Amino acid sequence: MAQFDVYQHVTDQIIASLEAGTPVWRKPWTGDAGGIPFPRRSTGEHYRGINILMLWAQAAEHGYRSAHWFTYRQAQHAGAQVRKGEKSATVVKYGTVERTDAETGEEKTIGYAKAYRVFNAEQIDGLPEDFHAKPVEAPRDLGTETDPALDAFFDATGIERRTSERPEAFYDVAGDFIHMPPVATFHDAAGYYATLAHESCHATGAVHRLDRFSRFNGRTDRAFEELVAELGQVMVCAQLGLTPDFKQSAAYIASWLLALKHHKRMIFKAATEAQKAADWLMKTAPAGMIEERAAA
Repeated sequence: MAQFDVYQHVTDQIIASLEAGTPVWRKPWTGDAGGIPFPRRSTGEHYRGINILMLWAQAAEHGYRSAHWFTYRQAQHAGAQVRKGEKSATVVKYGTVERTDAETGEEKTIGYAKAYRVFNAEQIDGLPEDFHAKPVEAPRDLGTETDPALDAFFDATGIERRTSERPEAFYDVAGDFIHMPPVATFHDAAGYYATLAHESCHATGAVHRLDRFSRFNGRTDRAFEELVAELGQVMVCAQLGLTPDFKQSAAYIASWLLALKHHKRMIFKAATEAQKAADWLMKTAPAGMIEERAAA
């Protein structure tokens, strides 16, 4: 029997979603739930990196609205039971092991990724009500007005933002600034701030921030960086209560597919770097802002 390759399994799932024209990170915004809960372990701790995408994909496919995921044993320890016939989702555990080099006798630390199975709280009977989804809410429409709180969030990052009539949004690496068209030219404010989140994720790659640009380069560097920015955008927007406009991403899908098909671990690397970018931006948020928006 062929050995299970967790990297290939995840990459295949992402590629299948892209080829179907429905990237998994688009899915959380197509439902009728108000807000987008980050996937959480049974302990309440947030999942990170690639596991966010994996669990969002499962939640979108099956209509799960609870943020919480349990292993079979964790459900039992909570006095609950996974319903008969329910299918599990795959998540990945990262770790390290110490190995002795047979030739040199030196101790080496080797990283690994191991797959394991989890179930959404909606697949489990007997859990406390806190683990289930909140009542369905109408999507929040920000309209065409600017949002002072979101302006304050992006201003707090310290990344310079310039606006002109030029109909392009981009991060200028040499000048270290983001260019945005006027907010009035966007269909809605949500699209404006989602685009700004994407460009802000690019900006985190600068040498005086996360120094990502010097660490990732080569033939697929553009595809990789766009994937990092798009995934990072989703992670930021999910915490700000925003709905990204994915139409602007269509031009990059072909290059993402090409890069992913030849580099099965790229999606893991991109998700890791996207998490770093999102974390960098979120840590600059004005005190109490994220908590206030989550409670809204």
